[in-house]
Amino acid sequence: MRYSAEIEAVVQRLRDGMADGVLSFPLTSFRDEGGGGGEGDGSTVSGRSSGVLDLEGYRGYLAGQLASGPGVVVPGAVFPACGTGEFFSLDEDEYRAVVEATVEIADGRLPVVAGIGYGWAQALRFARIAEEAGADALLVMPHYLVGAPQDGLVGQLRRIAAGTRLPLIAYQRGQVAFTADSLRRIAEIPTVIGLKDGHSDLDRLQRLTLAAPDGFLFFNGASTAEIQARAYATVGVPAYSSAVHAFAPEIASAFFTALRGNDEATLTKLLRDFYVPLVELRDRVPGYAVSLVKAAARLRGLPVGTVRAPLTDPGAADLAELEAILDTGLALVGAPRRRATA
Repeated sequence: MRYSAEIEAVVQRLRDGMADGVLSFPLTSFRDEGGGGGEGDGSTVSGRSSGVLDLEGYRGYLAGQLASGPGVVVPGAVFPACGTGEFFSLDEDEYRAVVEATVEIADGRLPVVAGIGYGWAQALRFARIAEEAGADALLVMPHYLVGAPQDGLVGQLRRIAAGTRLPLIAYQRGQVAFTADSLRRIAEIPTVIGLKDGHSDLDRLQRLTLAAPDGFLFFNGASTAEIQARAYATVGVPAYSSAVHAFAPEIASAFFTALRGNDEATLTKLLRDFYVPLVELRDRVPGYAVSLVKAAARLRGLPVGTVRAPLTDPGAADLAELEAILDTGLALVGAPRRRATA
């Protein structure tokens, strides 16, 4: 498989980063100036529920997320305005501001992969904004609402690729699931460089990895991906996104280090005492895959605000349980409750 020199450089940076750290999907910060999104009355501020974009809070939060320190590895790449960053709740001006701030804070140290989505026409509107903002690549999130045949899924990526110079990573989740034949077809698109998988169907994923040309990138995008990181690695997909990194990079780093070092004792301890309880709580309420992450960040004093509707913040009982899980995880890796921002 041959890419242009510009795209090959991005692929190599991503490949290097995937080997050295987890993939970071930062939260988007909102100022808590109204209801909606939480347990309030659904009121809005400036036409948007649950507050307005807090760009300065986001800058400080992101700088802290991308910093190294004792027991913390720098992430391999940063993916702003994706699922964890509530892409689906951002307007175009907010999206531009988030991607621009991410590019500025990353300062060339690691690749910036911005999320795009909806139908191909809307995806291209966001793609052009991301290009102008200086993003290195794009994550193409599942299209809106309808199921589609394989020809349509391939056609969607072709239309997007025709409208942007940036390399694309396809994201299969929900109604998007590629066959091995479709994987071969999208891999022939000169700017499609990889696939992020959120289905956790390892039989299908193994078929996809075997169908892919050499150099094609694969990412474990399962919710709370650490739970299945060892299983994904057995089918040739060791790189993974970490929602835990968004609020506890110390825990995410400890898990990553143990995984790369085959430290089964540490992996088992972290999985049993932290990750499994977190996932069990996450599975209780739709949307908790984001809402709990943001709530945990607030528990650590990070300026992320609450979620926007249609997501809801956890109630008092779930928040108390989350706090206990978080304290256990931090104690396991010797990290303090408060997490500094830059």
